[in-house]
Amino acid sequence: MMGLSSAAAALRAISALSLAVVVAASSSTSGAMGTPSPTFIVGSSGRASRTKSFRSSWNCSPFFRSSGLLGPPRNRIALRHFSHNGDEYVPPKVWKWESKDDNKFASVNRPTAGPRYDKELPRGEHPLQVYSMATPNGQKVTILLEELLAAGVKEAEYDAWMIHIMEQDQFGSGFVRANPNSKIPALLDYADKDKDPIRVFESGSILLYLAEKFQGQHPFLPTELKERTEVLNWLFWQMGSAPYLGGGFGHFYHYAEVKQEYPINRFTMETKRQLSVLENQLKETGAYICGEQYTIADMAIAPWYGNLVLGGLYGESATFLNVQEEYPLVVEWAKKIFDRPAFIRGRAVNRAKGWGPGIEERHSAKDLDNFFEKEKEEESNNKSEK
Repeated sequence: MMGLSSAAAALRAISALSLAVVVAASSSTSGAMGTPSPTFIVGSSGRASRTKSFRSSWNCSPFFRSSGLLGPPRNRIALRHFSHNGDEYVPPKVWKWESKDDNKFASVNRPTAGPRYDKELPRGEHPLQVYSMATPNGQKVTILLEELLAAGVKEAEYDAWMIHIMEQDQFGSGFVRANPNSKIPALLDYADKDKDPIRVFESGSILLYLAEKFQGQHPFLPTELKERTEVLNWLFWQMGSAPYLGGGFGHFYHYAEVKQEYPINRFTMETKRQLSVLENQLKETGAYICGEQYTIADMAIAPWYGNLVLGGLYGESATFLNVQEEYPLVVEWAKKIFDRPAFIRGRAVNRAKGWGPGIEERHSAKDLDNFFEKEKEEESNNKSEK
């Protein structure tokens, strides 16, 4: 039986394609360019139906049938791959990248790594320099730093610089030196003035680095082996699970221009399974993911799964996933965390215009103080006008 991770890996290899499950007897799958002709397809019930658009059937895929992941065999069918314009797609022997401007990420995504232009990173006055954007991954670091400052760790003061991923800031030579993977967030620690800065990349690695750097000054990473290991279990769970939520479910359900049943069903199933994991864990632990203490595990998970169940990710996905009825403890946990003052402050840092309320850069506590004071004034004025 093929494992879930192996199944997901196989799906990623073909995720750029539209998938359609067609009855083997169908001899013609497309008409004129971009206009698929009517064809018989097999829906999730296993019955053939007539349609003018291509759909996919996750229950009928031979791949999943043979793996035993999705239940008993259905009709005998042929699995064909279709390009976005409806033409049948035959994979070449060796894949070659062709630059296309067919989606919002087309100018960003390439099959090669490394810098695309020369640009050094700015540096502020504090030892800790954060280069990020307020995506769920980017928020984790500034949330922890604000939580540390709220806990009285003065050495956690930091400068936060905007790395606008849609403007390809992550491909400048300076950022690539900070993170060869060209993904936000990245951290440079200049605490030792006699040495080159310590670079830290990958959000989970940064959380662990900062928690250990200030160990003993905060409660966010236990020192006892058993409790510490449990926190790290869930930190790494989030790092391994979120790509299925973001790159899988979020992409096909929300961002993809062509909505396809097969990948949406596939990644919806996995997202709901992950939410069920969290629901079951909270039944055992109560207040937070690892027990009564709020930790870096909560800080890592909440920007993704907390935001999801509170309706902050991927349009109407919270309704689509039925979170209120099926995952009430996750919703309750998320509300509690999203009400934390330091959590709110951390989420407001490195906000690009049009990406929600907040500030693009942060160099002192006053930057956030001024922002929230202005927010309160505007809210008060709006109430007065009403």
